[in-house]
Amino acid sequence: MTSVPLAARLDGLLFFPVTAYGPDGSVDLDTYRTHVRHGIEAGAAAVFACCGTGEFHALTPEEFRDCVAAAVAEAGGRVPVVAGAGYGTALAVRYARLAEEAGADGLLAMPPYLVVAGQEGLLRHYRELAAATSLDVIVYQRDNVVLTPETVVELARTDGIIGLKDGLGDLDLMQRTISAVRSAGISDFLYFNGLPTAELTGLAYRGIGVTLYSSAVFCFAPEIALAFHKAVNTGDDTTAERLLDGFYRPLVELRAKGRGYAVALVKAGVRLRGLDVGEVRPPLHEPTAEHVGQLSELIERGYALLTDG
Repeated sequence: MTSVPLAARLDGLLFFPVTAYGPDGSVDLDTYRTHVRHGIEAGAAAVFACCGTGEFHALTPEEFRDCVAAAVAEAGGRVPVVAGAGYGTALAVRYARLAEEAGADGLLAMPPYLVVAGQEGLLRHYRELAAATSLDVIVYQRDNVVLTPETVVELARTDGIIGLKDGLGDLDLMQRTISAVRSAGISDFLYFNGLPTAELTGLAYRGIGVTLYSSAVFCFAPEIALAFHKAVNTGDDTTAERLLDGFYRPLVELRAKGRGYAVALVKAGVRLRGLDVGEVRPPLHEPTAEHVGQLSELIERGYALLTDG
């Protein structure tokens, strides 16, 4: 860990590695470390280990600890490592402490398991999680966690909670949330676009001031992800639109053809690019051969688009 605050280090493309499994289904730490190392060498600004794309839901506490430690070892302080933490409060705290012991720099607080809780309960949950370790926390809003602007203001006032990752896609709610936090005099709270294939909505989020986002594409096509990131940051609309129209929109349409493809299709992409990270664990399932073939063609098209300009 470094003395530089996590919030100051999260500036660039955020890498959410998949978790590698061997032929017998067990975690393959050597391959996982290779995957993480390749991502850092390709230009990732941070590693978010064992989060949604990393199948947090499918890992035992021991596997989680080992993967986070492996990511920390590969990062070697070059970039921050943020680990997932979820389920009910007691288990989320356990995962948070395991992440801290493994050397993580921060936590991504995944939605609590199953329950649809009220704002008071959610606020208590995240505050207890933030108080459990010295790690900074980013709250992930999606599925059964929908926060009011007033609740986010209270979260932003909580020691240890530094940001909100949005996986809902409700720009009206996000704009009102950002406005409420700003009006409360809080200027250093971070916001992230956390939608699957966030590049597709990146320009819309940027319009309300949200520039940080997680890139699943970076897992298997970092050059494409970095080219798009550079294009939107430099105002190169021609490149951004070419990649949106020719690669990202078709990718999202392919992702929509199967449940769980936001993870399974990414893992297939990593395998297509030459690193055998294994299959997804149940209850997720593998993409069909037809869909994997379409993904392969899309990746080739995406790389071709990089040279068309």
